[in-house]
Amino acid sequence: MKSEEDLNRAMEAYADMVRRICFLHLKNKYDTEDVFQNVYLKYLLYDKPFESGEHEKAWFVRVAINACTDHLRYASRRKWVPLDLIEEEREVLDDTSSEVLEAVLSLPEKYRNVIYLHYYEDYPAVEIARILGKKENTVYSWLSRARELLRERLGGEWV
Repeated sequence: MKSEEDLNRAMEAYADMVRRICFLHLKNKYDTEDVFQNVYLKYLLYDKPFESGEHEKAWFVRVAINACTDHLRYASRRKWVPLDLIEEEREVLDDTSSEVLEAVLSLPEKYRNVIYLHYYEDYPAVEIARILGKKENTVYSWLSRARELLRERLGGEWV
């Protein structure tokens, strides 16, 4: 089990990233907070050492994505989100950011993941492939298809 110092350091380093990943998948702050706590609980209980800071960051990305997928998978979870909650989250964004966020959120999960990791976390395709356990060429194909879908939805030269 990790120490309090380890937890505080990891929270400082990765909390924003984990929250963004969770919100990207779950689309509301309440489920995001639930899954966020689960990710850090898994971190506390994870007893293997990390090879490097990048390995630790990749671990957080993968665990956050998996935790979100697990959360969404359960049939007993509600399958709708009240519009007022979504609007509450989007009020803090300007019109352009809101439009881009909406377009990214409407992408299929595999495309959402690669767009997020590439554009928001600055991972190259090689690293994304390693994190997601996919072939590098698959990641390139997904990025290309996601860009095309975003171009269509945003009506222009987004990426």
